[in-house]
Amino acid sequence: MEVSYPHPEWTSTLGVFSAFDREASMPPPQHPEPPYRRITAQIRARILSGELRPGERLPSTRQIAQQWGVAVATATKVIADLRDDGLVETHVGSGTVVAARAGRARPAPGGSPARRPDASRRPLGRDRVVATAIAVADVEGLEAVSMRRLAAELGVGPMSLYRHVPTKDDLVEQMVDTAFGEVDLPDPGPAGWRAGLELIARLHWGLCLRHLWLPRAVSFTRPLMVPSMAAHTEWTLRALDGLGLSPGTRLREALTLHALVVSAGLALAQEVEVEQETGVSLDAWRLAQRRRSAELLADGRFPLLAQAPPETAGDLDGLFEYSLARHLDGFAALLARPAGERP
Repeated sequence: MEVSYPHPEWTSTLGVFSAFDREASMPPPQHPEPPYRRITAQIRARILSGELRPGERLPSTRQIAQQWGVAVATATKVIADLRDDGLVETHVGSGTVVAARAGRARPAPGGSPARRPDASRRPLGRDRVVATAIAVADVEGLEAVSMRRLAAELGVGPMSLYRHVPTKDDLVEQMVDTAFGEVDLPDPGPAGWRAGLELIARLHWGLCLRHLWLPRAVSFTRPLMVPSMAAHTEWTLRALDGLGLSPGTRLREALTLHALVVSAGLALAQEVEVEQETGVSLDAWRLAQRRRSAELLADGRFPLLAQAPPETAGDLDGLFEYSLARHLDGFAALLARPAGERP
């Protein structure tokens, strides 16, 4: 899984895709081959020689970028080329690994990606393009989603995709709309504002668990105006209706609740990324850090920190539930104030 979260350059998801577009649109370098092809050839040689064996993990896109000194988008092309050649495959929980039948795989004539024979038989439409993009992002992250990659997955030419998704910004919007549309919002919702807010927050947390890329694809200052997200916001505002709050306060509460979920979702995605890139689980990392932690806390400078259970910080479900409960306690205190003292 190539899920790289969080990273400062990804503050705007759409900025990531713009970077892809810029790189894709740059004129070819004055070299015999583009950099990604030279890197692909080196890794392909290691696979075909048996140096990298079936099932063995490949370097992540970020590791390739660092080792060869290229952009992450270029490293993504390397992984896509190897996948197109049938040399690697992506497994949930394992990341990108050498394919079981890599020794028999060969590039298509002329070095072009081979189309999947059964892919072109199904009609191509927006829903299928978006579903494929979500499937790629769920396993590898938004960085791996590109028109070239989707075309390879669907067995079509890249330009044919633009008839269904005019821009990558539009593709991201449709991915978000589809993901939020997976949730069946109850109508009517549960009685009471607190039960309603707990329900919508947990539904959104479930979405973050299923789609690790989703928290990065939404923005508070530039919200995506898509039907399913609007329906979720409207549902939350209805849960706050009749409490004597101004429309502005209701919207701020809906955004704050969403921010609570997104923050936990980003932390979860970051942990998955680190585990996938290093192969070291959180428990294994804690074990390796035990001696260092003991040395730091042994001299008594941090007595309260020393009393804290070490597993608390890594319990993201527990952290989410605690944050949700304390936030709603604070909101209840706001509602208990006289109407004239509320925002």
